Amino acid sequence: MKDGKKMSTRKGRVILLEEVLDEAVLLAKNSIEVKNPGLENKDEVAEAVGILAILFHDLKNDLMNNIEFSLEDMLTFEGETGPYLQYTNARTYSLLRKGDDIPSAANGLSDPYSWEIIKLLYQYPEKIRQSYRQLSPSVLAKFLIDVAQAFNKYYGQVRILEKDAGIQARLALVKAVTIVLTDGMQTLGMKVPRQM
Repeated sequence: MKDGKKMSTRKGRVILLEEVLDEAVLLAKNSIEVKNPGLENKDEVAEAVGILAILFHDLKNDLMNNIEFSLEDMLTFEGETGPYLQYTNARTYSLLRKGDDIPSAANGLSDPYSWEIIKLLYQYPEKIRQSYRQLSPSVLAKFLIDVAQAFNKYYGQVRILEKDAGIQARLALVKAVTIVLTDGMQTLGMKVPRQM
């Protein structure tokens, strides 16, 4: 469905994929120009974001349901979208780059937000198996959204790079999120930019 109307080849309501992809890449590039005009590889990132937005929109939806088609909704960096996953993953890479020169410290995680992420990450192998058994990429796609949302909640509540005794444990958790998001997106055939 597009704009509340069903698309149908018999009724002449057809949109060519190439046109949709071109428009998605253009919208992604415009968004990048606004949010991060200094990004070095804008064209490459815009192509990855635009195409992924459409791909992820299809993958996260159960094929038995009607699907609302809106490029603007697909390309938002908030909510259950491919660009949201890419942006979250790029954020994890950024944190790991910034934490690279921090000396080791010995302490564990003590906040409730990290525990939610750990419980989710533990489910990853089973979500891969479940997605495979059910022949449903939406299982994995929805799981990755859950991980991204839990991480962003964690990011909003915890000072990850604070130089205290728990920093190495927090960075290890960020690394684990990076591994799962990157692997999950690549399993679904998505490009994973490290900067956005």
